[in-house]
Amino acid sequence: MKKSVLLLEDGFALEGKSFGAEGEALGEVVFNTSMMGYQEILTDPSYHGQIVTMTYPLIGNYGVNSEDVESSKVWAQGFVVKERSKVYSNWRSQTSLEDYLVKNKIVAIEGIDTRALTRHLRLSGAMRGILSTVDFDRQSLLKKVLASPVMAGRDLILEVTGKEPSWWPESVNNKKEFLVACIDYGTKLNILRLLDRAGCRVRLFPATVKASEILALKPDGVFLSNGPGDPAVLSYAIQEIKNLIGRVPIFGICLGHQLLAHAFGGKTYKLKFGHHGGNHPVMDLETKKVEITAQNHGFCVDMDSIKDKNIKLTHINLYDKTTEGLRHKKLPVFCVQYHPEAGPGPHDADYLFERFTDMMREFKKRKKRK
Repeated sequence: MKKSVLLLEDGFALEGKSFGAEGEALGEVVFNTSMMGYQEILTDPSYHGQIVTMTYPLIGNYGVNSEDVESSKVWAQGFVVKERSKVYSNWRSQTSLEDYLVKNKIVAIEGIDTRALTRHLRLSGAMRGILSTVDFDRQSLLKKVLASPVMAGRDLILEVTGKEPSWWPESVNNKKEFLVACIDYGTKLNILRLLDRAGCRVRLFPATVKASEILALKPDGVFLSNGPGDPAVLSYAIQEIKNLIGRVPIFGICLGHQLLAHAFGGKTYKLKFGHHGGNHPVMDLETKKVEITAQNHGFCVDMDSIKDKNIKLTHINLYDKTTEGLRHKKLPVFCVQYHPEAGPGPHDADYLFERFTDMMREFKKRKKRK
């Protein structure tokens, strides 16, 4: 196996072995605490621009298949593991993780101390890094890293969004109770599956869609998807959300949650090392129930920046008390920072899709009464 090296922008470096494509990958290095779901993680558009480190030590033991994907391609820039399993075994597996990464031209490294890397990122914060199988000169690698863009200030949704409006195919020919417009900032497929299961016919729109185009569809509700990058720079998306608020029920997840907060006058800030994984406890402040959630975000909503008294904090992260959910007291609008659709992760929070359909049903009843 070929030598590979990972180097961070502060000079921290680890050497290991390559088990993916040859070449170099630049990105923000983050760690994910999920024990499984590596294929879903790799294909999540929210990881665009990032090199993902798995904290669980053995990765790849159940192989890869054509069904457990969250988009049409691998979006993670690079992949870091302690040990990749040389044997994969599952009745659904079709190929190995190594072959999958090579096919998708993803640089990957194994055989490094991922505990040391994770601890370094927790203490120093997520930072830019480079994976290389072709250049092992530390000064040369560091120069490339420092020349790469930082995550703060990056608009990445234009690189992951669909180019044209389209129907989620599984809901086109089936009679559904609701028609939902989904603004695609990097939508995971499991979100669309759960909207479909909840009785929604889904029309996907590119991130640059105008509110007028969505309203012309006369949807029962609007869904704001997850996605990569810094929400603060997405002024065009924020403006169109403002034009939708109050006119149609809105449900936002992850980046959609952050954009809604901006639309209500709030701000977001960069977390030190982000929340990435399938085991994060979140409390619903209205029911006091604790959900174990799937998370993937590097930015967070600053609740103190939202001056609108009708915006209520609904969920908090029990690790660090950061904002995990909001709702409007008078308008049909709510959002969460975490991923209730899982893929991968626990299903504790999939009730939120039913909450969305209940909100749309009530909104339709009120419109009829008027």
